[in-house]
Amino acid sequence: MGRIPDRVGGAAVLRRTLARNRGRLTVGTALLVVHQVAETMVPIAIGVIVGRAISTGDTAAMIWSVVGLGALFLLLTAAWRIGARLIVFAMQREAHRLRVEVAGRILHPQGVRTDLRSGELLTVATSDAEREAWILDAVPRAVSAVAAAVVAAVALLVIDVTLGLAVLIGTPVILGLLQLAAPLITRRATDQQAATARVSGMATDLVSGLRPLRGLGAETVAARRYRAASQEALGATLRAARTTGVYIGTSVTVSALLAVAVAGFAGLFALQGRIGIGELITVVGLSQFVIEPLGSLSRVPGALATARASADRLALVLDADELVPAGSGPAPQAAGVALEDIRYRSLSGLTLHARPGELLAVLAHRPQDGEALAQLLSGHVPPEDYAGTLSVGGAELAEMDLAHARRALLVEPHHTDLFAGTLRSNVVAGRPDAEADEVHLALTASASTDVVDAHPQGLDLAVTDRGASLSGGQRQRVALARALVARTPVLVLHDPTTAVDAMTEQAIAEGISRLRHGEADPLLHTTVLITSSPALLAAANRVLVLGEGHVVAEGTHTGLVESDADYRKAVLR
Repeated sequence: MGRIPDRVGGAAVLRRTLARNRGRLTVGTALLVVHQVAETMVPIAIGVIVGRAISTGDTAAMIWSVVGLGALFLLLTAAWRIGARLIVFAMQREAHRLRVEVAGRILHPQGVRTDLRSGELLTVATSDAEREAWILDAVPRAVSAVAAAVVAAVALLVIDVTLGLAVLIGTPVILGLLQLAAPLITRRATDQQAATARVSGMATDLVSGLRPLRGLGAETVAARRYRAASQEALGATLRAARTTGVYIGTSVTVSALLAVAVAGFAGLFALQGRIGIGELITVVGLSQFVIEPLGSLSRVPGALATARASADRLALVLDADELVPAGSGPAPQAAGVALEDIRYRSLSGLTLHARPGELLAVLAHRPQDGEALAQLLSGHVPPEDYAGTLSVGGAELAEMDLAHARRALLVEPHHTDLFAGTLRSNVVAGRPDAEADEVHLALTASASTDVVDAHPQGLDLAVTDRGASLSGGQRQRVALARALVARTPVLVLHDPTTAVDAMTEQAIAEGISRLRHGEADPLLHTTVLITSSPALLAAANRVLVLGEGHVVAEGTHTGLVESDADYRKAVLR
């Protein structure tokens, strides 16, 4: 749905937009052409009325002329209302389609290979989707304006060949000269949109990471970087606006000069007797009217440039390669994870086995080792980006069908997100069909019952975007409850208790062990805890210690505390 088959960038996106809206676009354009032609006929009709009714004093002709003029206005009004409605509907529907497609590509289980940050992706899915749809307004605007200019020129030819040729020749010459500026407008529009997207991405990152920045005392540095990026975006916006302004101003001025010249020569010809008073009124009216379609044509290149720039940015997402392969392998027959001689980022020759039914803890002396391990287990790393073998339940993760992989393995990252909705919708996000007792057990195991009990609404308590209405500890526990409700055979938790106190941490450690490893079938679940929490380490059946990217020690928490000085220094608080 969201892929552009021939992968030729923004041009393919624009062509597809025009193709899939051709019905409403064709009818809407035809109606707008009718409107513009009817508009052109107004000064012609007034000239005819003056020449054949008013000048002659023919009452009957005057009555019929007024009726005809009223019908003409009725036609142009109806054509405009219906045509514009069709075009606007097509624009809004296309913008919605593009937003859905971009969101679908970003959220697809295979992921998308792109260098755009989350804030930039948000800009692509919103602003660029809307601006690309402007092509559906630019095309009918251009076609109807050309039709009006042609009808006006033909009318002037009928009245006087010289006046008609002035419009017929002058209009394309003006448009051709103005078109020379189109590449510059496109380039400036592209630069402006890219700079704005970068600033939006930076703003999103700063807002989401404000608390850590305050903790590090880095607000000033972050603000300085954002200010510099914002100034760059402002400069790009001003350059684009200046270019567009000069272009439109020049085009309007030249078009007005052409209209004045036509009107002036018409007056001279009237004095010479070459045209009558009615024809003079028609020429003056047409010369004034023709400024409108020429002005519309002058704005089309700017709209096309903006639409093309946005289409190019949309293609960066819609046309991007998948991050990980789809896979077609069967679902794993058992829980358990095995990593053999893994080399990825800071991991160097890591071999790790989490047996079926085991509660395994991993202590990484270097934080980057824990991050790399969690990222690798998440299944979002392309196979070509790491060396070694990663398997779940005996099946290689890279070859497994994505749906099977997601049901078999869940990695809850350290930095978790909640969504706007309620506590209930967040907790059951992974399993909407979860029973009430399953939800209760997960809330108890994650020590989240006090979050529910603290509010009269209970699980129906409203949660704002990113869980901003909850404290850091509450967000972390609700996210943990969500992971536990999913009940995947393999669950990986990365530092799930960093925002809670020691007593709550102990309750969570006991809750995870009881919920996932206290059932009748001990081989049903495997849990991997990437943590330095003494409570979680003590609850594990086995602890692996990572140093320099590979396993340097193994044992129980108690045994390692007694025998390993580095381990003891890392975990005892």
